[in-house]
Amino acid sequence: MNEGEIQAFVDITVNYFNQIGGEAARVEPPYMRKEGDSPIHDYTGVIGISGSRKGAIYFTATSQLLANVLTAHGESQVTEPMLADMVGEIANTISGNARFYFGHEFMISVPVVLLGRPSDIRLPDKIRSFVIPISWQGQKAHLLVCLEN
Repeated sequence: MNEGEIQAFVDITVNYFNQIGGEAARVEPPYMRKEGDSPIHDYTGVIGISGSRKGAIYFTATSQLLANVLTAHGESQVTEPMLADMVGEIANTISGNARFYFGHEFMISVPVVLLGRPSDIRLPDKIRSFVIPISWQGQKAHLLVCLEN
């Protein structure tokens, strides 16, 4: 991935949180993931990528960040299934918006949602993967972009 492609994911993610309202998202400098480095939070939405590029996009966030998103959308009660749906929806929205940047041959799967911090999440070590740290309303999330060139 080149700098422009990484910046596209940063912009898409910042736009997502800006549209929700309230505090603007803060994105720390993206970095290349090292083998074994897997910043995983309470909930993770995974989108498989095929077509012109191959790999996966992971959006992982704390329960509280997802609860804040749900509250911003007008939800008064927050349940575990709602948190799981929200992390999948965020991953899907970010990946879907990336199709505008990468083109119609950038094919995305339906989201797979992982609960907790399973130790068996394995990110591809053979693909250069980038980590984009995000803070919103005092909570942490990470976007991991693992795409072959």
